[in-house]
Amino acid sequence: MLQTPRLILRGWQPSDREPFAWLNADPEVMKYFPATLSRQESDELIERIESHRQTHNFCFWAVEERSTGAFIGFIGLKVPAFEAHFTPAVEVGWRLAKEFWGKGYATEGAKEAIRYGFETIGLNEIVSFTAQINLRSIAVMKRLGMTHNQADDFNHPSLPSGHPLRRHVLFRIQSHA
Repeated sequence: MLQTPRLILRGWQPSDREPFAWLNADPEVMKYFPATLSRQESDELIERIESHRQTHNFCFWAVEERSTGAFIGFIGLKVPAFEAHFTPAVEVGWRLAKEFWGKGYATEGAKEAIRYGFETIGLNEIVSFTAQINLRSIAVMKRLGMTHNQADDFNHPSLPSGHPLRRHVLFRIQSHA
């Protein structure tokens, strides 16, 4: 479990499944993903996240707001499951319910995940990527102190040629240890 002044990043609980399914079914939250997720697909995503945690000892952790205990989404670290010029790598990522946008939670939680990646796991670099039109997530990456080199941008291998989300930007941050 990781904590910030306003957030708790923790393992997944059965009570997270329903609000996570609502989040994944929200077209606005999923705007920069190929599709929204059904309840079954959302539950399967939690299973894959938990399997990743068992394999790597880190994952996209469930996040709750400390003041209310409300489940707000996920923030954490993951090994991308596809091959690209920058893999193998560890990415920092987030997905929050839209009622929790604009509060700085993604930045706050991702900073803690990055700290954990560098100080506890001993990573030298962490990456983050998104569709080049996802300006909100790009703004978070910049607030995290991540850097972008246009030469690193790539076509996501899971998306077909011509798909509007295929072109992705890649941001990086290095450990200063």
